Amino acid sequence: MTASTNKRLLALDILRGMTIAGMILVNNPGSWGAIYAPLRHAAWNGLTPTDLVFPFFMFIMGISTYLSLNKYHFRPEGTVIRKIIRRTVVIFLIGLGIGWFSRFCNTFYALGSEDISFWERLGRSCWTFDRIRILGVLPRLALCYGAAALIAVTVRHNRIPWIIGILLCGYAVILWVGHGFEISEANIVGMVDRAILGPAHMYREGDLAFDPEGLLSTLPAIAHVLIGFCCGKLICTPAKTSDKLLKLFLIGSTMMLVGWLLSYGCPINKKVWSPTFVLMTCGMASSLLALLIWIIDVKGKKRWSLFFESFGINPLFLYVTASILAILLGAIHIPHGTENISLHGALYQLGLKPLFGPTLGSLVYALLFVGVNWLIGYPLYKRKIYIKI
Repeated sequence: MTASTNKRLLALDILRGMTIAGMILVNNPGSWGAIYAPLRHAAWNGLTPTDLVFPFFMFIMGISTYLSLNKYHFRPEGTVIRKIIRRTVVIFLIGLGIGWFSRFCNTFYALGSEDISFWERLGRSCWTFDRIRILGVLPRLALCYGAAALIAVTVRHNRIPWIIGILLCGYAVILWVGHGFEISEANIVGMVDRAILGPAHMYREGDLAFDPEGLLSTLPAIAHVLIGFCCGKLICTPAKTSDKLLKLFLIGSTMMLVGWLLSYGCPINKKVWSPTFVLMTCGMASSLLALLIWIIDVKGKKRWSLFFESFGINPLFLYVTASILAILLGAIHIPHGTENISLHGALYQLGLKPLFGPTLGSLVYALLFVGVNWLIGYPLYKRKIYIKI
Protein backbone atom coordinates (compact mmCIF):
# COMPACT_ATOMS: atom_id res chain seq x y z
CA MET A 1 0.00 0.00 0.00
CA THR A 2 1.44 3.39 -0.97
CA ALA A 3 1.63 6.43 1.23
CA SER A 4 -0.88 8.15 -1.00
CA THR A 5 -3.40 5.38 -0.48
CA ASN A 6 -2.95 5.61 3.28
CA LYS A 7 -3.77 9.31 3.18
CA ARG A 8 -6.89 8.71 1.16
CA LEU A 9 -7.95 6.09 3.66
CA LEU A 10 -7.55 8.73 6.37
CA ALA A 11 -9.92 10.99 4.46
CA LEU A 12 -12.33 8.09 4.22
CA ASP A 13 -12.10 7.48 7.97
CA ILE A 14 -12.83 11.14 8.60
CA LEU A 15 -15.88 11.17 6.33
CA ARG A 16 -17.07 7.94 7.96
CA GLY A 17 -16.58 9.49 11.38
CA MET A 18 -18.51 12.60 10.35
CA THR A 19 -21.47 10.46 9.28
CA ILE A 20 -21.44 8.34 12.46
CA ALA A 21 -21.23 11.42 14.67
CA GLY A 22 -24.05 12.93 12.61
CA MET A 23 -26.20 9.81 12.96
CA ILE A 24 -25.74 9.81 16.73
CA LEU A 25 -26.49 13.54 16.89
CA VAL A 26 -29.76 13.47 14.96
CA ASN A 27 -30.98 10.26 16.65
CA ASN A 28 -30.63 11.59 20.20
CA PRO A 29 -32.19 15.02 20.75
CA GLY A 30 -33.23 16.12 24.21
CA SER A 31 -36.83 16.18 22.95
CA TRP A 32 -38.32 15.09 19.65
CA GLY A 33 -40.77 17.98 20.01
CA ALA A 34 -38.02 20.61 20.08
CA ILE A 35 -35.58 20.18 17.21
CA TYR A 36 -34.03 22.72 14.86
CA ALA A 37 -35.24 22.29 11.27
CA PRO A 38 -31.89 21.11 9.80
CA LEU A 39 -31.84 18.29 12.37
CA ARG A 40 -35.23 16.95 11.27
CA HIS A 41 -35.86 14.45 8.49
CA ALA A 42 -37.94 15.69 5.58
CA ALA A 43 -41.59 14.95 6.30
CA TRP A 44 -41.93 13.21 2.91
CA ASN A 45 -40.44 14.55 -0.33
CA GLY A 46 -37.39 16.76 0.01
CA LEU A 47 -33.96 16.71 1.59
CA THR A 48 -32.52 18.06 4.82
CA PRO A 49 -28.97 17.80 6.22
CA THR A 50 -30.23 15.04 8.51
CA ASP A 51 -31.29 13.00 5.49
CA LEU A 52 -27.68 12.87 4.33
CA VAL A 53 -25.97 11.01 7.17
CA PHE A 54 -27.32 7.49 6.56
CA PRO A 55 -26.87 7.51 2.75
CA PHE A 56 -23.39 8.98 3.18
CA PHE A 57 -22.48 6.05 5.39
CA MET A 58 -23.83 3.58 2.83
CA PHE A 59 -21.78 5.26 0.10
CA ILE A 60 -18.70 4.95 2.30
CA MET A 61 -19.56 1.30 2.96
CA GLY A 62 -19.39 0.72 -0.79
CA ILE A 63 -15.88 2.18 -0.92
CA SER A 64 -14.83 0.12 2.10
CA THR A 65 -16.24 -2.99 0.43
CA TYR A 66 -13.96 -2.41 -2.55
CA LEU A 67 -10.93 -1.87 -0.31
CA SER A 68 -11.72 -4.98 1.72
CA LEU A 69 -12.38 -7.34 -1.18
CA ASN A 70 -9.47 -5.98 -3.19
CA LYS A 71 -7.17 -7.84 -0.79
CA TYR A 72 -8.71 -11.09 -2.06
CA HIS A 73 -8.54 -9.97 -5.72
CA PHE A 74 -12.35 -10.29 -5.85
CA ARG A 75 -12.16 -14.05 -6.24
CA PRO A 76 -15.35 -15.93 -5.29
CA GLU A 77 -13.49 -18.36 -3.05
CA GLY A 78 -15.20 -20.21 -0.25
CA THR A 79 -13.43 -18.27 2.49
CA VAL A 80 -14.44 -14.95 0.95
CA ILE A 81 -18.08 -15.98 0.46
CA ARG A 82 -18.28 -17.29 4.02
CA LYS A 83 -16.79 -14.07 5.36
CA ILE A 84 -19.36 -11.99 3.47
CA ILE A 85 -22.27 -14.12 4.64
CA ARG A 86 -21.02 -14.21 8.23
CA ARG A 87 -20.59 -10.44 8.37
CA THR A 88 -24.02 -9.91 6.81
CA VAL A 89 -25.71 -12.19 9.34
CA VAL A 90 -23.86 -10.73 12.33
CA ILE A 91 -24.71 -7.10 11.45
CA PHE A 92 -28.34 -8.07 10.82
CA LEU A 93 -28.58 -9.88 14.16
CA ILE A 94 -26.99 -6.96 16.01
CA GLY A 95 -29.70 -4.73 14.55
CA LEU A 96 -32.39 -7.17 15.69
CA GLY A 97 -30.72 -7.38 19.09
CA ILE A 98 -30.84 -3.62 19.59
CA GLY A 99 -34.51 -3.60 18.62
CA TRP A 100 -35.23 -6.44 21.05
CA PHE A 101 -33.32 -4.73 23.87
CA SER A 102 -35.33 -1.56 23.37
CA ARG A 103 -38.58 -3.53 23.49
CA PHE A 104 -37.40 -5.43 26.56
CA CYS A 105 -36.54 -2.28 28.52
CA ASN A 106 -39.74 -0.44 27.60
CA THR A 107 -41.95 -3.44 28.32
CA PHE A 108 -40.22 -4.23 31.63
CA TYR A 109 -40.80 -0.69 32.86
CA ALA A 110 -44.40 -0.57 31.60
CA LEU A 111 -45.26 -3.82 33.38
CA GLY A 112 -43.98 -2.42 36.68
CA SER A 113 -47.40 -0.95 37.40
CA GLU A 114 -49.18 -4.31 37.01
CA ASP A 115 -49.76 -6.75 39.84
CA ILE A 116 -47.65 -9.61 38.50
CA SER A 117 -44.65 -11.53 39.78
CA PHE A 118 -41.11 -10.56 38.86
CA TRP A 119 -40.63 -13.70 36.79
CA GLU A 120 -43.82 -13.16 34.80
CA ARG A 121 -42.77 -9.57 34.23
CA LEU A 122 -39.34 -10.71 33.06
CA GLY A 123 -40.75 -13.41 30.81
CA ARG A 124 -43.26 -11.11 29.14
CA SER A 125 -40.55 -8.50 28.66
CA CYS A 126 -38.21 -11.01 27.05
CA TRP A 127 -40.80 -12.41 24.66
CA THR A 128 -41.64 -9.47 22.42
CA PHE A 129 -40.82 -11.15 19.13
CA ASP A 130 -44.43 -10.96 18.01
CA ARG A 131 -44.08 -7.20 17.59
CA ILE A 132 -40.37 -6.57 17.09
CA ARG A 133 -39.32 -4.46 14.10
CA ILE A 134 -37.39 -6.73 11.74
CA LEU A 135 -35.73 -4.14 9.54
CA GLY A 136 -33.97 -0.89 10.41
CA VAL A 137 -30.65 0.87 9.94
CA LEU A 138 -28.32 -2.04 10.73
CA PRO A 139 -30.41 -4.69 8.93
CA ARG A 140 -30.42 -2.45 5.85
CA LEU A 141 -26.66 -2.05 6.07
CA ALA A 142 -26.31 -5.80 6.38
CA LEU A 143 -28.52 -6.64 3.41
CA CYS A 144 -26.94 -4.01 1.16
CA TYR A 145 -23.41 -4.97 2.13
CA GLY A 146 -24.11 -8.66 1.57
CA ALA A 147 -25.71 -8.10 -1.84
CA ALA A 148 -23.07 -5.62 -3.04
CA ALA A 149 -20.17 -7.76 -1.84
CA LEU A 150 -21.53 -10.90 -3.50
CA ILE A 151 -22.04 -8.98 -6.73
CA ALA A 152 -18.47 -7.68 -6.48
CA VAL A 153 -16.96 -11.17 -6.33
CA THR A 154 -19.25 -12.88 -8.84
CA VAL A 155 -19.81 -10.26 -11.56
CA ARG A 156 -17.30 -8.61 -13.86
CA HIS A 157 -16.80 -5.08 -12.60
CA ASN A 158 -17.45 -3.45 -15.95
CA ARG A 159 -21.02 -4.76 -15.66
CA ILE A 160 -21.69 -3.22 -12.25
CA PRO A 161 -22.71 0.19 -13.70
CA TRP A 162 -25.33 -1.66 -15.75
CA ILE A 163 -26.63 -3.35 -12.59
CA ILE A 164 -26.84 0.05 -10.91
CA GLY A 165 -28.77 1.46 -13.86
CA ILE A 166 -31.18 -1.50 -14.00
CA LEU A 167 -31.87 -1.31 -10.25
CA LEU A 168 -32.53 2.44 -10.28
CA CYS A 169 -34.55 2.52 -13.50
CA GLY A 170 -36.54 -0.57 -12.57
CA TYR A 171 -37.31 0.80 -9.13
CA ALA A 172 -38.35 4.15 -10.62
CA VAL A 173 -40.89 2.36 -12.81
CA ILE A 174 -42.18 0.45 -9.78
CA LEU A 175 -42.66 3.71 -7.88
CA TRP A 176 -44.42 5.41 -10.77
CA VAL A 177 -46.93 2.61 -11.39
CA GLY A 178 -47.30 1.62 -7.74
CA HIS A 179 -48.22 5.00 -6.16
CA GLY A 180 -44.76 5.05 -4.61
CA PHE A 181 -44.82 8.77 -3.85
CA GLU A 182 -48.16 8.75 -2.04
CA ILE A 183 -48.54 8.60 1.73
CA SER A 184 -51.28 6.00 1.67
CA GLU A 185 -51.97 2.29 2.00
CA ALA A 186 -51.85 2.08 -1.81
CA ASN A 187 -48.12 2.82 -1.77
CA ILE A 188 -46.46 -0.29 -3.19
CA VAL A 189 -43.40 0.09 -0.95
CA GLY A 190 -45.54 -0.24 2.16
CA MET A 191 -47.80 -2.88 0.59
CA VAL A 192 -44.87 -5.22 -0.08
CA ASP A 193 -43.56 -4.85 3.47
CA ARG A 194 -46.97 -5.37 5.05
CA ALA A 195 -47.53 -8.47 2.93
CA ILE A 196 -44.13 -10.04 3.73
CA LEU A 197 -43.18 -8.68 7.15
CA GLY A 198 -46.59 -7.91 8.63
CA PRO A 199 -47.61 -4.55 10.17
CA ALA A 200 -46.55 -5.65 13.66
CA HIS A 201 -42.93 -5.95 12.52
CA MET A 202 -42.69 -2.59 10.79
CA TYR A 203 -42.01 1.03 11.67
CA ARG A 204 -45.19 3.10 11.91
CA GLU A 205 -45.84 6.49 10.32
CA GLY A 206 -48.71 7.56 12.56
CA ASP A 207 -51.49 5.03 11.97
CA LEU A 208 -49.82 3.67 8.83
CA ALA A 209 -47.33 0.80 8.99
CA PHE A 210 -44.60 2.05 6.66
CA ASP A 211 -40.95 1.16 7.03
CA PRO A 212 -38.36 3.62 5.65
CA GLU A 213 -35.86 0.75 5.63
CA GLY A 214 -38.22 -1.76 4.05
CA LEU A 215 -37.62 -4.67 1.70
CA LEU A 216 -38.55 -3.17 -1.65
CA SER A 217 -36.62 0.05 -1.03
CA THR A 218 -33.55 -2.06 -0.31
CA LEU A 219 -33.14 -2.52 -4.09
CA PRO A 220 -32.07 1.09 -4.79
CA ALA A 221 -30.07 1.03 -1.55
CA ILE A 222 -28.01 -1.82 -3.02
CA ALA A 223 -27.37 0.36 -6.07
CA HIS A 224 -26.35 3.08 -3.61
CA VAL A 225 -23.61 0.87 -2.14
CA LEU A 226 -22.50 -0.23 -5.61
CA ILE A 227 -21.99 3.42 -6.61
CA GLY A 228 -19.70 3.75 -3.61
CA PHE A 229 -17.95 0.57 -4.73
CA CYS A 230 -17.26 2.08 -8.17
CA CYS A 231 -15.91 5.24 -6.55
CA GLY A 232 -13.68 3.07 -4.39
CA LYS A 233 -12.30 1.49 -7.55
CA LEU A 234 -11.59 4.96 -8.93
CA ILE A 235 -9.74 5.99 -5.77
CA CYS A 236 -7.51 2.91 -5.95
CA THR A 237 -6.52 3.32 -9.60
CA PRO A 238 -2.79 4.04 -10.16
CA ALA A 239 -3.11 7.65 -11.24
CA LYS A 240 -2.21 11.11 -9.98
CA THR A 241 -4.15 12.26 -6.93
CA SER A 242 -5.19 15.43 -8.77
CA ASP A 243 -6.65 13.39 -11.63
CA LYS A 244 -8.58 11.17 -9.23
CA LEU A 245 -9.94 14.19 -7.37
CA LEU A 246 -11.10 15.77 -10.60
CA LYS A 247 -12.88 12.59 -11.72
CA LEU A 248 -14.42 12.05 -8.28
CA PHE A 249 -15.67 15.62 -8.19
CA LEU A 250 -17.01 15.48 -11.75
CA ILE A 251 -18.82 12.22 -11.03
CA GLY A 252 -20.31 13.72 -7.90
CA SER A 253 -21.38 16.91 -9.66
CA THR A 254 -22.92 14.94 -12.52
CA MET A 255 -24.93 12.72 -10.18
CA MET A 256 -26.21 15.76 -8.28
CA LEU A 257 -27.21 17.52 -11.49
CA VAL A 258 -28.97 14.46 -12.91
CA GLY A 259 -30.69 13.77 -9.59
CA TRP A 260 -31.91 17.36 -9.37
CA LEU A 261 -33.21 17.41 -12.96
CA LEU A 262 -34.99 14.07 -12.61
CA SER A 263 -36.54 15.12 -9.28
CA TYR A 264 -39.25 17.00 -11.19
CA GLY A 265 -40.69 13.66 -12.25
CA CYS A 266 -39.21 11.41 -9.56
CA PRO A 267 -39.12 13.33 -6.26
CA ILE A 268 -36.18 13.09 -3.88
CA ASN A 269 -37.55 10.98 -1.05
CA LYS A 270 -35.53 9.21 1.64
CA LYS A 271 -38.43 7.17 3.02
CA VAL A 272 -38.90 5.31 -0.25
CA TRP A 273 -35.18 5.69 -1.12
CA SER A 274 -36.05 7.08 -4.55
CA PRO A 275 -33.53 6.87 -7.41
CA THR A 276 -33.10 10.64 -7.33
CA PHE A 277 -32.33 10.41 -3.60
CA VAL A 278 -29.61 7.88 -4.46
CA LEU A 279 -28.10 10.09 -7.17
CA MET A 280 -28.25 13.29 -5.14
CA THR A 281 -26.77 11.88 -1.93
CA CYS A 282 -24.10 9.80 -3.68
CA GLY A 283 -23.13 12.86 -5.69
CA MET A 284 -22.83 14.97 -2.55
CA ALA A 285 -20.84 12.26 -0.75
CA SER A 286 -18.49 11.87 -3.71
CA SER A 287 -17.88 15.61 -3.91
CA LEU A 288 -17.33 15.90 -0.16
CA LEU A 289 -14.87 13.01 -0.23
CA ALA A 290 -12.95 14.73 -3.04
CA LEU A 291 -12.82 17.89 -0.94
CA LEU A 292 -11.55 15.99 2.11
CA ILE A 293 -8.85 14.25 0.07
CA TRP A 294 -7.76 17.65 -1.24
CA ILE A 295 -7.63 19.14 2.26
CA ILE A 296 -5.86 16.17 3.86
CA ASP A 297 -3.70 14.74 1.06
CA VAL A 298 -2.90 17.75 -1.05
CA LYS A 299 -2.80 20.44 1.63
CA GLY A 300 -1.81 18.20 4.53
CA LYS A 301 -4.27 19.86 6.92
CA LYS A 302 -5.55 17.08 9.15
CA ARG A 303 -5.14 18.19 12.76
CA TRP A 304 -8.77 19.39 12.78
CA SER A 305 -9.99 15.88 11.95
CA LEU A 306 -9.02 14.09 15.18
CA PHE A 307 -12.53 14.23 16.62
CA PHE A 308 -14.10 12.59 13.58
CA GLU A 309 -11.27 10.13 13.06
CA SER A 310 -11.98 8.68 16.50
CA PHE A 311 -15.50 7.87 15.33
CA GLY A 312 -14.38 6.70 11.90
CA ILE A 313 -12.10 3.84 12.91
CA ASN A 314 -14.76 2.05 15.01
CA PRO A 315 -18.03 3.18 13.41
CA LEU A 316 -20.19 0.13 14.02
CA PHE A 317 -19.04 -0.29 17.63
CA LEU A 318 -19.74 3.36 18.49
CA TYR A 319 -23.12 3.34 16.72
CA VAL A 320 -24.18 0.25 18.66
CA THR A 321 -22.79 1.70 21.90
CA ALA A 322 -24.71 4.93 21.35
CA SER A 323 -27.91 2.98 20.64
CA ILE A 324 -27.62 0.92 23.83
CA LEU A 325 -26.72 3.97 25.92
CA ALA A 326 -29.73 5.86 24.56
CA ILE A 327 -32.02 2.94 25.40
CA LEU A 328 -30.69 2.76 28.95
CA LEU A 329 -31.05 6.51 29.50
CA GLY A 330 -34.67 6.23 28.46
CA ALA A 331 -35.39 3.03 30.40
CA ILE A 332 -33.77 3.75 33.78
CA HIS A 333 -36.10 5.85 35.93
CA ILE A 334 -35.51 7.78 39.13
CA PRO A 335 -38.03 9.23 41.60
CA HIS A 336 -39.22 12.76 40.89
CA GLY A 337 -41.98 14.09 43.08
CA THR A 338 -44.91 11.70 43.04
CA GLU A 339 -43.79 10.07 39.79
CA ASN A 340 -40.68 8.64 38.17
CA ILE A 341 -38.66 10.26 35.41
CA SER A 342 -36.14 8.69 33.05
CA LEU A 343 -32.50 9.68 33.20
CA HIS A 344 -32.93 11.17 29.74
CA GLY A 345 -35.90 13.19 30.93
CA ALA A 346 -34.11 14.30 34.08
CA LEU A 347 -31.07 15.55 32.15
CA TYR A 348 -33.17 17.45 29.64
CA GLN A 349 -36.30 18.50 31.54
CA LEU A 350 -34.66 19.33 34.85
CA GLY A 351 -31.24 20.47 33.68
CA LEU A 352 -30.79 21.62 30.09
CA LYS A 353 -34.28 22.88 29.24
CA PRO A 354 -34.51 25.38 32.14
CA LEU A 355 -30.97 26.55 31.43
CA PHE A 356 -31.02 26.87 27.61
CA GLY A 357 -34.68 26.72 26.63
CA PRO A 358 -36.49 23.83 24.88
CA THR A 359 -34.86 23.83 21.43
CA LEU A 360 -31.32 24.87 22.29
CA GLY A 361 -31.43 22.59 25.34
CA SER A 362 -32.45 19.71 23.07
CA LEU A 363 -29.46 20.42 20.81
CA VAL A 364 -27.07 20.71 23.78
CA TYR A 365 -28.28 17.32 25.01
CA ALA A 366 -27.56 15.77 21.60
CA LEU A 367 -24.11 17.38 21.47
CA LEU A 368 -23.28 16.16 24.98
CA PHE A 369 -24.44 12.68 24.01
CA VAL A 370 -22.11 12.72 21.00
CA GLY A 371 -19.32 13.89 23.30
CA VAL A 372 -19.88 11.02 25.72
CA ASN A 373 -19.59 8.52 22.89
CA TRP A 374 -16.43 10.24 21.67
CA LEU A 375 -14.95 9.75 25.14
CA ILE A 376 -15.62 6.04 24.68
CA GLY A 377 -14.10 5.93 21.19
CA TYR A 378 -11.06 8.14 21.73
CA PRO A 379 -9.14 5.70 24.00
CA LEU A 380 -9.67 2.98 21.40
CA TYR A 381 -8.31 5.33 18.75
CA LYS A 382 -5.25 6.20 20.86
CA ARG A 383 -4.50 2.53 21.50
CA LYS A 384 -5.14 1.65 17.83
CA ILE A 385 -7.84 -0.81 18.84
CA TYR A 386 -10.11 -1.61 15.88
CA ILE A 387 -13.28 -3.53 16.69
CA LYS A 388 -14.31 -5.34 13.50
CA ILE A 389 -16.74 -8.05 12.55
